[in-house]
Parts: sequence; structure tokens; C-alpha cells
Amino acid sequence: QVQLVESGGGLVQAGGSLRLSCAASGRSFSSYAMSWFRQVPGKERDFVAAISWNEHNTIYVDSVKGRFTISRDNTKNMVYLQMNNLLPEDTAVYYCAASLRYGSRWEDHDYRGQGTQVTVSS
Repeated sequence: QVQLVESGGGLVQAGGSLRLSCAASGRSFSSYAMSWFRQVPGKERDFVAAISWNEHNTIYVDSVKGRFTISRDNTKNMVYLQMNNLLPEDTAVYYCAASLRYGSRWEDHDYRGQGTQVTVSS
């Protein structure tokens, strides 16, 4: 069982930065690939970024490449999403999720957090 709690969301102007954090508790955190997803009310949840269990691999959705960076610290059971040059279209609830399978499918992620709101004003 892995429990995930996101933090770091908030209101920021376009062009600004935020750093999301995801604290994981439970066993074998370092065994899981970790991902970030986001969802706008009324729309489907979208994949944002993922990082493999050993940090060697990362993937990003095209719209955030060059602006967002996912990272993890297995010694602290933490996952991060550094978001730079934020755009109004980045506004969403951001979710942290854990999966034994490295990839972008929400359905493959057995554990999910409650989400943190990110709002980017123009």
C-alpha cells in the first residue's frame, strides 16, 4: 500500500514557476514508477510526466517539454514536478500517481493522490 499526498499548488501569473511535491508513505516506494497527471473540470485526466523507479528514464507530454521537470528522491520518498514558464492552459488539478509499470496510462497506476490545484492567470 502506498499513500500519496501532493502539495505546492497555488495561483501564479503566466511565465511564473511552481514546484509540486508528492510525499509517499508505505512500503517499497523505490519499486514504483511515479507520474504526474492533471485534470480540468469537465475534461479527461491527462498524463503530464513520469519517472522510472531508478530515475534513469523520464517521459513528458509534448506540451510541457522544456518547461516541466520531474524528479524523485528515493531516500525521502518524494517526487517533484518543477514547472517553469507556466501558461494559462496549465491550469488544472495535478495528481501524483504510482505504478509498478513505467508509462503514461492512468489505469496502470494503482495508487493516486488527492490532487493539488494549480491556477495560472494571464
